[in-house]
Formats: sequence, structure tokens, C-alpha cells
Amino acid sequence: MMDPGGSNPEEVAIHKEDEAFSVDAGYFEGKVASDSRKPVDLNAPGTSTEKKEECSGLKKKYKFIAIMSKRVTHQHSIFASLFNDYVESDVFVIDGDSLLLSCAFDESLKKGQSLHLFFLVERFLLNFTDKGARYVVVFFQDMEQMYSQCHTLKSWRTQLIIHLQKNTDTTVYTFANFLSEQWKSFLRDQSPYFLMVSDKGMTPEQTCFLNMLMLDSLVNNMDVVLTAGQQYDHLRVYGYHIRSSLRTKMFIAVHEKNFEVTLKKIIKSQKQNLSKPLFKFLKTINGKEQVQKCFSLLPTHKKDARAITCVVSCAIALRIYAESKTNEDDNMSLTLEEASDLCKMQCLCVALMITLPLSQRARIRKLNGKWNKNASSFMDMYTLCADFALTQMRDHSNIKIDWTYVSDISDDLLLTNIVYYCEKEDSTDFKLEFGDEINQLYKCLWETALILVPKSQHLQSYELRKTSKPFLSQDSSVQVEKKKVLPVGLIPIQSDVIEDYAGDMIKELPVLSSDDPRIPCLMNVETYDELLHWHIERPLSDDYDRTKCDFNDRVKDKWELRNYQKLQTIQHYYGQSLGVKAPKQIILQTDQPEEKSSAHKAVIRKKEPQKKKKDQIIEDNLKKNKAEEEKREQQQWKTVARSFEKEIMVDLFSGLKKLENLIISFQTPYIKYQARLRALALCFEKWIEECKMKSQVQRDIQIVVEIMKRIQAVMSHHQDILQKDDQRQIATYLSKLGFESLACLLRSTKLPGQMEERTESRYAVGVGSVRFQLQYMGPHLLRDERSDPDPRVQHFIPDTWQRELLDAVDKNESAVIVAPTSSGKTYASYYCMEKVLTQSNEAVVVYVAPTKALVNQVVATVMSQFNKQLPNGMALCGVFTRDYRTDALNSQVLVTVPQCFEILLLSPHRQEWVKKIKYVIFDEVHCLGGEIGAETWDHIISMIRCPFLALSATISNPEHLTEWLQSVQKYWQQNDEREMSHISKSLQKGIKKKTVKTERMSYNVRLVQYDKRYNDLEKYICSVKDSDVNFEHYHPCAFLTIDHMKNCGIPRDLTFSPRESIQLYDCMVSAWPQMPNLKALDPEKNIHLKNKLIITKNDATEYGEALKEELIQWVQKGHDKKVSQVLESLGTKEPYDEVDCSKYFPLLVEKLDKINKLPALFFAFELNLVENLAVSLCKHLSTKRKMKQTEEETKNIQKFQARAEKLEKSLKATQTETRPSSRSSSKNEELMIKQANYNSLKQKIEKFNEIPSDCTYADVTAVDKETLSQMYDRTRYSRNTNLIPLSHKGIGYHHGSVDAKGRRLVEMLFRMGYIRVVTATSSLALGINMPCKSVVFLKDSLYLDALNYRQMAGRAGRRGHDLVGNVYFFNIPMPKVKKLLKSNVPELRGQFTLSVTFILRLMLLAAKADDKNDAKSKVLSMLMHPLMSFKHPSEAQMLKLYCIFSLQFLLYEGYLNQDCEPTSFTGLVTHLHYHEPSNFVFVRFLQKGLFHQLCKPSLEDSTKFPDSVMETLVLILANLFGRRYLPPNKFPGEEEFFQSKVFLDKLPDDFASVVEEYNWKVQTVFGDCILAGSKLTEMEKEHQLPLSKIKFSGKECMDSGLVDHLMSCCEGRSAITPFACLSGNTDHDLMNMRSLSSLMMQTAHIPETQIPLLSFKEKRYLNSYALDFFKHGCMDAIVEDNGYNSGEAYYVLRDFYLSIASISVSLKEMCENDPVALAFEQLRSLYHEKLHADKQVRP
Repeated sequence: MMDPGGSNPEEVAIHKEDEAFSVDAGYFEGKVASDSRKPVDLNAPGTSTEKKEECSGLKKKYKFIAIMSKRVTHQHSIFASLFNDYVESDVFVIDGDSLLLSCAFDESLKKGQSLHLFFLVERFLLNFTDKGARYVVVFFQDMEQMYSQCHTLKSWRTQLIIHLQKNTDTTVYTFANFLSEQWKSFLRDQSPYFLMVSDKGMTPEQTCFLNMLMLDSLVNNMDVVLTAGQQYDHLRVYGYHIRSSLRTKMFIAVHEKNFEVTLKKIIKSQKQNLSKPLFKFLKTINGKEQVQKCFSLLPTHKKDARAITCVVSCAIALRIYAESKTNEDDNMSLTLEEASDLCKMQCLCVALMITLPLSQRARIRKLNGKWNKNASSFMDMYTLCADFALTQMRDHSNIKIDWTYVSDISDDLLLTNIVYYCEKEDSTDFKLEFGDEINQLYKCLWETALILVPKSQHLQSYELRKTSKPFLSQDSSVQVEKKKVLPVGLIPIQSDVIEDYAGDMIKELPVLSSDDPRIPCLMNVETYDELLHWHIERPLSDDYDRTKCDFNDRVKDKWELRNYQKLQTIQHYYGQSLGVKAPKQIILQTDQPEEKSSAHKAVIRKKEPQKKKKDQIIEDNLKKNKAEEEKREQQQWKTVARSFEKEIMVDLFSGLKKLENLIISFQTPYIKYQARLRALALCFEKWIEECKMKSQVQRDIQIVVEIMKRIQAVMSHHQDILQKDDQRQIATYLSKLGFESLACLLRSTKLPGQMEERTESRYAVGVGSVRFQLQYMGPHLLRDERSDPDPRVQHFIPDTWQRELLDAVDKNESAVIVAPTSSGKTYASYYCMEKVLTQSNEAVVVYVAPTKALVNQVVATVMSQFNKQLPNGMALCGVFTRDYRTDALNSQVLVTVPQCFEILLLSPHRQEWVKKIKYVIFDEVHCLGGEIGAETWDHIISMIRCPFLALSATISNPEHLTEWLQSVQKYWQQNDEREMSHISKSLQKGIKKKTVKTERMSYNVRLVQYDKRYNDLEKYICSVKDSDVNFEHYHPCAFLTIDHMKNCGIPRDLTFSPRESIQLYDCMVSAWPQMPNLKALDPEKNIHLKNKLIITKNDATEYGEALKEELIQWVQKGHDKKVSQVLESLGTKEPYDEVDCSKYFPLLVEKLDKINKLPALFFAFELNLVENLAVSLCKHLSTKRKMKQTEEETKNIQKFQARAEKLEKSLKATQTETRPSSRSSSKNEELMIKQANYNSLKQKIEKFNEIPSDCTYADVTAVDKETLSQMYDRTRYSRNTNLIPLSHKGIGYHHGSVDAKGRRLVEMLFRMGYIRVVTATSSLALGINMPCKSVVFLKDSLYLDALNYRQMAGRAGRRGHDLVGNVYFFNIPMPKVKKLLKSNVPELRGQFTLSVTFILRLMLLAAKADDKNDAKSKVLSMLMHPLMSFKHPSEAQMLKLYCIFSLQFLLYEGYLNQDCEPTSFTGLVTHLHYHEPSNFVFVRFLQKGLFHQLCKPSLEDSTKFPDSVMETLVLILANLFGRRYLPPNKFPGEEEFFQSKVFLDKLPDDFASVVEEYNWKVQTVFGDCILAGSKLTEMEKEHQLPLSKIKFSGKECMDSGLVDHLMSCCEGRSAITPFACLSGNTDHDLMNMRSLSSLMMQTAHIPETQIPLLSFKEKRYLNSYALDFFKHGCMDAIVEDNGYNSGEAYYVLRDFYLSIASISVSLKEMCENDPVALAFEQLRSLYHEKLHADKQVRP
């Protein structure tokens, strides 16, 4: 084969495709008939030139389409969770052929084992069903013809369709092909979530068809997921997802026209196979007649699909042979009698399959043998006949066939065993009985088959073999397992913790005997105390000590102290931008009696004492001051009233805004009353003027809105001082506006005369008062807010639900708070902090935030909000993150991330500090259900022993979460009661001690829910037409479908703005004018709204809920047509195809600015896109500014700049030449003139350079120049240097790779209002306080899911600033928009909480903790109460099993002894717990002495090591701790790189061999454990198919010698599923760990992903970023070559450096003068220098 290295990329791709295809063909060899993949021989005699050209051209098309598919797959696929924004009512599509082929490729499956195949299929589908997914399976008829040479697969395909249709709830569709109109219509109607398809088939034709299906789906706006490479855990399924993006569609669309031509040619080539004599003969057979006759002949209880298929297939096969012999067909190499023998053995095989339970069949012997050529041809023909029979049976509608066991049509291993027995074991001395039931059924099947064959009397014999010619190859033999089987069992362990947790399970598992050779090996392991230095017994540091910064270091280092003080100043300044005005002084409360916590305390009225003279004087003075204030405000109002009147008549809305600000400043209610009445009169005058000048259509209805706002303000705020004349005047206004019903409420008598009504109708708005308020005043509706203050809250009046939170804190209770973003739920957190701060100087509050950005925000808020005098060495607020800490253990408020809090809780010597914690606040607690880090949240929640607050805006099952948290608290309550009981008993025995009063501990967990947003969110769809961006309002109901409402109802968080309620009502009336509830829902007659002068927000919400209930009633009562009409009326015209986001982004922002929708956050999920959009917008503004600048202005600027530069040089020269004291007066005068001229020129230049308001989005009035300058000064060392020039234009960007200084600048300026446009990733989704007027989603992404959507959209609508929030969808496909709106956020169900390293950390805590009882309680809490197993006993069993297995591994590896005490290298392994299993491999390298062999110092200096050693160390560490894979489309030699090598070299051979040895050990240990765990399986469930639950259990056959002989393999079949045993798999196959998920039991298994194997993915390459940077030290090269964003590059390199630092510190402490420790210290220093060599990359 030619080396493709020098070929062009397309040739390389074709070469790789051929190579991959040849591998696939070889892999499946033996699973299909031997002639199934015979290539077309173009040089064979008789092949025409036309035929040669046609085959050659078709092959080229196959390869070209394969190249397209591969490019799309590699360049656009993302490996991610498949159900991020999945909606329960949505379906995704599984291509049935891809499903079949994917399972057929499973390496555990053997040829002809249909039941094992169906087990694999159902297990595959069950992974989706168990996770709540809805899917349909589709088959394409054209694909069926591509199985013409793969008869086994063709038969399986037919079986699969029947099985899914008859035995499962799966919906199956059949289409002609993917180009058919029916398929296109299906896609339009259903809008599937994605298509799951395979990119490879069994033949080139199948591969081409599947590739075209995939490409065509992408063109038709449907995403694609590959069946290959999927992984799953108990919550999620992960796979390669390809999004239907604009770029993908443009790439495919160029060649899409070739699909139809290629498809026709494939079908034409496949139809040629159907012209063979065998297919022609089958067409002549009346299959339905054969089936009908067979059905009538078989006994009633035998009308099984297996029996009928067997009989009809045997009959047709014999007829074919009889026909061929009559016609002397030489192709039939077997005689009719030999074919008859094979058919009899097939009948016996089916009889055994029907009679025997799976438990007996699973013991089948493993046979080494294949059919010989003649027998193979017959079996291939028989399989084709079976498929023909199944098809005829399926299409026969007049008979009722039992399809239950259609999945079990063939068992090739059983058949070959029967043949082997007949050929090599059956003799007169060794004759085995079949058994009565089996023999009877066998005879019945054979007799029936012969009846269907004409003239078959001579074949009438029940003897299995009448002929002697062999059917199997000569080398066939029974395979005997030669591997030595060690006794299965666990190493006995002694641990109170494990006994309490899993003692019940361990008792049921086998244990190794004391004389087992593996036990002494473990007992000889040398133990170490990993908390002490190996030689000098000095205590070692832990994970907490290894983070940067310490208080003592700051005191010693002046530079560090200065930086610390600067940081404090910045944090205070940052806090002020968050709205904190002044810090509250905390006063310590000592020995004060506890007050009642409730805000609703009973007030005891006491008799007021007689006032003293002094008090009376004070009261009189206050009254006098108040009167003077009233007089002053009255005079002020008289002075300004006239000017305001003029301004209002000129510009109504601007004048009213200014007047309202003045009214707010007044303190006297009567003055406010007068001002509002005057404003009302002026508004009405303006309305009369508007009506006289304009037609009804042209009138500005907002004037009436202002009128109604003033009326409502007067009626709600000044009811007590409202004059009767004023009330009558207001009634007159209402009457003239046409709101007669409201006018009647305000006057006692009606105004007489119809004439007056007619004249006043000229000023009427034309709609009723209720409709007007809902349609036009929605944002202005009054909110139902409490007016009674709470003494615990100073700055605002809390709502009822907020008071409940404060009550919970006062009672030391725990609470789960679920409330929308910006609703005020975090206030309880700061109230909690204040409460603890006032109690003592030792009590601690811990605030746990998911991200470092949120940590910084909380720290700034705390430091700005509180002030407290503390003893020396104590701090108010501390921080602890992985790369930075300050005042962590000497502060009262610790703000940290979950991983670092876990370090403190698990640290054996930090338990005293942990006991000081009085409250823990978990912010964004929904991270419990996240993909990354969720298990850490689980751990820390289970470990804390104090009350807590758990906050979130997005939890769909808060009740379940609260129940789980209550169960954890109940555990701690019982534990504390036991401890108190022990203390009481000990005190009774000894001397009584003085009891210390402690604060009462509460174990109650409250659930506080609040689901109302202060502002409504309105959604808009953006579209581009004629180079213009258009916005169209999108009603929340428009995304609903009838199917969704039937299955899931209407989402709980779907709400309407008032105008959207009116819009829905109108559409419902239009669809059904006579609907029964018409009167009740009419807004003017609705009970909640009728005759209300002031409709509140709650009134409008209740009305919207009533409309939703009515719509649901329509659906439930079957009014589908009417509902469809409503939904269609509400829908909007879908936007045109996807557009280039970068091109239209400036236009989009400009349009939003024009309609006053800024400030806005623009969300995308690509770092580079986020930055590029901000930069491109800045360039657009600069270009716009230049275009507005005239040539004359440009010349003037240049002229002034030249003169200014000249003057500047002259001034500098004069100042340097002479000293001020020696200058003459004339010189000084000349210098002053020059300075004045210079300043004048600079002012002129600044004036010319002033940016016009339409060329910037910055609000220069929001921040003064001095403040802005200080902020820029603090950001000057940021890595993101372009943020400052961008901010000048009011633009910023925000993502996870922006450094802290850059993020802080953007956040502060945005909150202050200076920056008004920010592009961002999901870094702003979690809790960052950046409210805005609008949120815009710019580009679709797999990560734009329901959770992120709600978190991001919740930023829109600033309370106190915006009346409504706006959400815009730009460039987001409409199906995706609908999914986002109707999908509920995922339920919190808990992640898999355990890992091998984590269990080791628990054992370390239990063994070495200062307080062992406390440590034991915490370990048990974590093990016994994970969220994953709450109310799921099976999951709890799995976790126990995994814990036991992990302990066994740790014992074998020498990290624990049999008492579960830590031994060698435990500390180092646990320090590197982030990197399992690399941490175990690294320690194994140390134990093998490989690092000592490598780390040889230089001859000149014994403490220095050469560069080659350093590079090799980095190579090894990069393979362990820098494991980031390159995209699938990157291959060595295809690209040239700037400086980096990019592709990471493999480990050195000696290190690679140790990795192989380690993996073998893992496989052995976990394999043995799985064998031992098989004792816990529920065999009844193991004998049924996973999805359909069809049982294959029953009574075993005890009277058959043949069965006992063939099913004699009892050993080695206990740990794998019995379905896999049918293919000859044994327990030994578990050891390779490659097909673990296919082999493991259903009821006793562990997740494959949790087994600590260090694997390197085939055909994927690791990124060499860590080694490349170490070699060249160039950050730009890492960005350019290695494919990282600049900020991202720094962070991944820093993470790698932190791993090196952790190893270095550990080794240095354990043995500081060891060469390996010295080498790692040198490497740490070198890497640190390179990483921080440039000032631009300061941390």
C-alpha cells in the first residue's frame, strides 16, 4: 500500500477511509455469510466496459461522500451530554439500521445469536428510556435492499422491526428513503431533537447511504448524533453531537444534488443481486399459503413465531433443493438428504430453544468450529428463507401469531453444538436421549415441515443424521478453558466504618481464606504515616496548606502586605458598584437573652405616661419644623409649577418624567397630591389636543397611559385627602375616555343626557377599561407589596416569603430557597452573616459559591456591607480557592468554592475549625445536578453538622431536594442524640460538671418557594431581511404543541405579560366564538378584573392562569382543531435561514439602541466569537466615526497635533535648560504663554476627538473621569489588554478565561451604566450581579440548554429601572427556541458520588482525624446519604458494591492495610485527587523507581538536572495531568505549525509498560470483584430482556441427556449476563474491560466509567500544549498552534503548573534531599518562571 504522507488531503482521507473500512469488514467476518462481501471483480471475463465504468464511478462516489461525512464529523462534532435542553414531550429519531449495525458490531456478539443481539439492542434503548427520553425508530425501505448479500443481518432487521412494533412501546416509522416527501413532512411536523445514526455500515453501499442520510439531515436543520462512541452514567448519555449550523449546511449544500443520483445508482446496483435464481424462486412461492397451512397444522400452544419460522423456512429450503436437483442445478452442492439432515437438526435446535429456560441455555459449550463451504451456503440460504418466512408472517393479517419470542429465532452456537454432537460424539455407545418434551416438539416441527414439502415421503425419518458427510470444518473441537481460575473472594477487612455502612453486603460476598497466597503479600506491605515526614517525623502539609498566600507571610513581606491592602480597597470599591452604600457596624452581643424571632410578635400595649414638659417642647418643635417644611415645599411648587406646565405641553413625556422626580423628592403628601392632580389635568389637555388634531388610528395612546397612571397614583396614595370635587373631576376624565363603569364608581349619580355621552365619545380610547389596562399598561400595573416594615430589615420592606427566610435564620433552621433571579433571595444570606457576626468573634459562616467570579463578588459585598472590630490576627472575611487563599481559617465569613470547602471538611487536623461553623450558605445549589463537580456538592452537604441555606433560581423538583436534605438532617439528629446520651451516661458515673448554655440546634429544613418575577419577560424573534434586522414579538404559547400539552401540560414557569393574556384571549375567541366560558374569561366581565380602577400585577397573573387552565381543558376534551387554530394565530413567521452573526451584529446592536433596549447582555458559547464580536463592533463604531469626520476636520486635527507636539518639545527644552529660580521674568512670561497655548491646543484636539453620541454606546454621564481613570489604572496589568479601549466605546466582553481584573472592570462599568454592550459566555449565568434591560442569544449551541437559558434570561429587567425585561433570539433556529421555552429545567437527581481516591480520602479522615467519632459520623453520612440513592435502593446497593470494590483495589495496590489504615504514598495520591487515575499511575512510577532512573543530576552540580531530564519529566506529566485531546480532525503531518509540536509524544517505553501493568492490575482486581459481586444478582430479572421485560425463565429440563451434555459449562458463567453466554462469552471476558457494559449483569453492576483505567483513545491525539510551552515559553504559539483562546491558554497551563507544584511540595516534604524531589523542585521553578515571565500573564 502506498504511503499517503505526501498526498493531498482528499487522497489522505480516501486512503484512511479504505483502511478503516477494511478493518470493519474484518471485524464482522464470520457474523454474516462468507459470500456477503465479495467485491465486484472488474477484470472477470464477461464484464462489459460499461459495467466497469459504472462500478468504478460508483466507488468514487462512495469515497467522496465518505470524505464529506468524515470532515463534517471531525470538524463539527462535540462530545457532550445529549439531553441538555431535552424536553419530555420532544422526540428524537433513531435510525433503525444504525441501531442494528451498532449492536451487531459489538465484539461480544457472535454470529447467529439473535437473542444476544436483541439484548444489546434493548440495553441500548433502555439507556434512553430510563432517563425519560422519548424516541422513535425509523427504517428506510431502500436500505433493506442493501442487505441482499448479508442475509443474517437482513433477517435480524426484519425481526427487529417486528419486535419493536409488537413487544415494546416504541413507535416505528417506515419511509421509502430520506429524499421522500413523507420523510420531509415528518421532519417538519415533528421537529425531532436530533437523528441518531451510524457513520459506518457493513458494506460500502450501506456506509454511503448512512453518510448521505446524516448529511441530508444536517442540511434539513436536524442535528445528528453518532451511535458510535457513546458513554453513559446513571443520569446522562454522552455522545458525538453534530449541530446543523450555517457553516455545515453551506459545506454540504454544494454537493447535495449528487445524493439523489448516487442513491439511484446504489439501488440499481443492489437490485441486480435480486435477479439471482434463489430470489427468483422465492418470488414463485406463495408464502402466505405456506404460513397459513403451517399455522393450522401446529398445535394451539405451539403457534410461536420461532416454531412457524422454523417450519416454513425448512419447508422452503427443502423445496428449493428438491427443485434444484430436478433441474440438475450444480450450485446446490449438498444432496437433498444432507439438506434434510440439516433441517432436522434445525428443528431440534428450535425445540431446545422453545423448551429450555435461559439459565440452562447459558451453559452451552463453547465450540471452535465453522461450517464448511457447502453447509455454509445452505445455512445462508436457510437464513434468507427465514427472513422470507418472517416477512410473510408479518404481512399475513388473517392469523394471530404469538410474536413474543421473535427475538429468539436463531441460535447458531446451539445448532453447531448439535451438529458437532452428531458428527463426532453420537455413537451406539454414546447415544443421548432428547427428553420427552423436547422429542415431542422436535417431531412435531419436522412432521409439519415435511407436510409443506411435496413428495417428501422418502425424507420421513426422525433420526438426526442419515448421511455421513460432515457439515463442520475438520478442525472443529470443543473449546476448553485453560486459564487457571483463582478462588473468587474478597480480602477480609476490619473497619468499623465499613462494617456500619456495608457490613450486610460484605456478609453475603465470598471472602478469601487466610491461607490464600494473596493475603501474606498484603500483610508484608510496609506502612507509613503519611501525615509525618518519612525521616524527621515533622508534620506534613495538607491540601489547605498548598494553596497560595498566608497571613503570616503577608506580615513578613511588605510587598505582599501592600498588595493585600490594595486588594481590600479594590474589594470595597467593587462592593459599592453592587449597590452597597455604607458598611454596617457590627456590635457584639454579650449575655443578652434570646428574643423571640418571629416578626409577628404580640404587641403589649402599656398605659402611656404623662408627657414631661421637655418632651412636649420637642414634640412642638417637630410640628413646627414640619409646618415650615410644608410651607417651603408649597412655595417651591408654586415657583416651578408654571415652568413644568410649559415643558409638559412642549414635550409631554420628558416633562412628566422630571415632574415625577420632583414629586418623589417632596415629603408633604398634600403637595404630592396637588402636583399629581395638576399633572393629570395637563395630560388630559394634551389628550384632547391629540384627539382634535389626529384621527383615532394616529393618536398616541401612551398619553392615556400617563393619564391612567396619574389617576391610579392619586387613588392609591392619596385616598385619605382626596377632595370630592377632585374625585368628580377624575370621574369626568374617565367618562370622557370611555371608561363609564369606572366613572360610576367615583360618583354617586350618573351624568344626565345621551348627548353628552355622544360628544364625549370623541375622546374615548375605543376599548374597555380592563382591556386598556392589560393591553397598554401592563408594565405599569401596581405590585401587591406589603406596607408594614420589618424591624430586621432597614432599607426595604420585605415580602412574606422573605420574612419566612428571616424567621428560619432566627430559629437556626435550614432552608431551601427557590426564587427567580433578582428577587431578593440572597438578602437572607447577609442577614444570616450579620446574626452570626453579632454572636461572637469565633463563630463562622461559610458561603459556598460555584465559581471564583461569584466568590469575588460575594467577598466584595461582605467587606463593603459589614464592619467589625476584631482581635488581632482575625479578619472579617476570608477567601479559599484552589489557586488563592487569604484569611481562610482566621475569618468569620469564609467564601469558598465547593472543592476547597471539601478539603477543609476532609482534613483530619481541621476538625476544631469545622466545629466553629454555625451556618453554611450554598449559592446556586442546583449545581448538585451538574455534569462537573456535582459530587463535591453532594459530599459537603452531607458532611456539615450545622444549619444551612440552599439558594437557587432553577430547581424543578425542590420538594425532592428538601426531602433528601431533611433525611440528612435526621441522620445528624439521631447521631447527636446518641452522643448526648453517651455524655449523659459518663457524667452520671463521674462528677457533675457545670453545664454551658449552648444555642439551640434545629434539624428542620424549610422549603421556601416564590415563583413571581417583579418584571415580565417578553420574547422577540430577530430576523434579517433586506439587510435589516427585524424584531417580532413571540407569544409564550406559540411554542406549545398539542402533543406537549397532552403529555406534559404547560410548563410551570410559563407566564404571560398582561398584553399577552389579552392576545391569547382574542385568539381563543376567534377560534371558538361560542366557547362555554366566554363570559367568565371576558376581561371586562372577569370576576378578578371587572370594574377595577386599579388592576394589580397579581390580578393580571390570575387572569393569565385562568386562560391557561381553559386551554388545557380544550386539549383534554379533544378540541384539537380549535387549539391548533389558537396556536397558529399566536405564532410568528419563522425567520429566514441562519445568517452570519459577525456580519449583522453591529446592525443588531444599533437597532436595539434606537428602540432604547440597551444596556444588554449578548450571550454566545464560543470564547473567540465573544471577543471577536466585541472587537468588530468597536471597529464598526470607529469606521462610522471616521465617515462622519470631514476632510477639513481631519486636516485641522493633524495641524493642531503638529503644533502641540512642537510646543511640547519647546516646553521640555526650556524646562531642562534653566532652573525656575534662574529664569528671567520675560522667560517666565514666554513659558507661561507657551503653556497656555499648549493647553488651548490640547482642548481643541480633545474637542475634535470627542466621540459623537451615535458612535459610542458608552454613557459618559454614568461615571466621572477621575473614577474611570482609577479603574483603568487598576486594570493596567490585565492580560486582556483590549478591554480598556473597548470600554471607551461602551463595549465589553466576559468569559471564564478573562482574568479577574478584566472581569471586575467589565462588571463594575456595566453596573454603573458606563458600558452598555457586553458579549459573554455562560460565565455570567451563575449568580453574577449584572442586571440589564435586554438579553440577546446570538448563536445556537449544544450548551444553550434549559438551565442556562433561564439563568441568562433572568438577567433581563432591572428592578427599579426597567418596567419589562426583553429576551431576543438572534440566529437561533425556531425549533431550538421552542425547546428552550417549553423545557423544564432538569430535575436534581444526584451524580455518582464515589471514586477510588475519594474513598481513600474518607479512610484517611477516619483513621487520622483528631476527633475520630466526629470523623466516623461524617464518613458514614457521606456514604449513606448521597442524593443519587435517595429513594433508590438499587442505586444504594450499587454504591455499596463500588465502595467494596474500591477498597479491594486500594488493598491490592498497598494504599490501605486490612484495618483500612493508610499506608505508603496515601498523602500524595489524595493530594492529586483531581486527576484520578493518573495519580495512581504516577505513584506506581515512583514505586518502580522509574523517576530515580530518569533523574540523574549533571556532573557539574549534583543539585541541577539537564534540560533533557526536565523535558522528559514534562512529557510524562503531560501524559498524566495534561490530558486534553485534540479535535478528531487533527492528524500529524497535515498542518504546519508556528512553534509548537502540537501532537504529544507517547510515554517512554519503560513508563508505558508500567501503565500497561497498572491497567492489567485494575482489570484483574475489578474483574475479580465483579465475579464476587455476582452473588448479589436477582436472577429472575437477569433472565428477562431489559426493555420489553420478556421472560426467558422457566423450569429446567431434567430428563434430557443431550441437554446435560451440550449445556455442561457451569463454571465461568456466573458474573456475566446469561444473554451474553449464548455467544460463548465467559467470566474471563470481563477481564479485558473493553465490552464491559455489554457483559455485566443488569442487577449487580458498576459504571464502566468509574473503573480507574488509564486509557489512551485510539485514533485520537493528546494536545502537547504543556510540553510545547515548556520548550518555547511562547503564549502566542499556544494560541496559534495548539488551538486555545489566549485566556484559556493561561488557565490550562496554570492548572498544569499547579499539579507540578503539588507533586513538588509533597515529594520535598517526604524526602527533601532525594534526587527526584530536587528534580521536581527544579521543574516547578522553571515552569513558574516561564508562565510568569511576561507581565501580561500575571495571575
